[in-house]
Amino acid sequence: MSDCYHEIGETDGRIYQALAMKGAQGAGALQKEIGINDVALFNQAIGWLAREAKIQFKKNEKTT
Repeated sequence: MSDCYHEIGETDGRIYQALAMKGAQGAGALQKEIGINDVALFNQAIGWLAREAKIQFKKNEKTT
């Protein structure tokens, strides 16, 4: 189980750094930029960051 937490933590760090460097991005573009193919892992990392209030969501007409 701790391996899972480690992977989520590593992924949330990559997401956080990508957002810090390039600013707001759509989820698909962000996932592609950090090179994560596992959608569940990506979503868990996004959830972790949201729970810690380190990211904000903005909803546009078609995307979030």
